[in-house]
Amino acid sequence: MTQTEQKPQRSSAEWMTFSIASLILAVIIGLVVYTWLDDENQPPILSVSNKQTVREIDGQFYVPFEIVNTGGETAESVQIIAELQIDSKVVETGEQQIDFLSRGEKEEGAFIFSKNPRQGQLTLRVSSYKSP
Repeated sequence: MTQTEQKPQRSSAEWMTFSIASLILAVIIGLVVYTWLDDENQPPILSVSNKQTVREIDGQFYVPFEIVNTGGETAESVQIIAELQIDSKVVETGEQQIDFLSRGEKEEGAFIFSKNPRQGQLTLRVSSYKSP
């Protein structure tokens, strides 16, 4: 005996559910591919600059700075060094550490010197960071 079985027709609610689930899956796959190919997966790009002019208060000289992470990833334990050279000799140094600097984030701070930075050459630079 041969019996022909008919598959039940799908209702419009089933097709709608299937379409929505397929769309959600396609969006998720698209976002994963976009994140994988995106340039924001670059390492941190850190730059430090003098933000304002030097202030003198009670014989100490305050040198404000700003550090920016323009890269794609977060940086931890960012080390900033300032060197003051007068007559080609390093007379003072300073160090700052920023705990956490995410993508696009800015932090501000200041170095404090006992000698006037305007009388020499002041160098600010990022010396190191740690990846989280």
